[in-house]
Amino acid sequence: MEITAESMRFLAKAIAIVGTGIATAWGEKVIGTAAIGAMVENENLFVKGLIMTVLPETIVIFGLVVAIIM
Repeated sequence: MEITAESMRFLAKAIAIVGTGIATAWGEKVIGTAAIGAMVENENLFVKGLIMTVLPETIVIFGLVVAIIM
């Protein structure tokens, strides 16, 4: 099997998307756990916890944009 420039381009796109997906999953896990702990103590923090849990999704959008630009 021959490694070509096109196959390297596809590999770079895959790394960009997979890397951002893993980073997002890790960020949501950490923030989600902290948000649930905070909501146990104070129920008024639900909206803030929900917003903070959704923020890491922008990382995946950046990875997708980079993959499309490539």
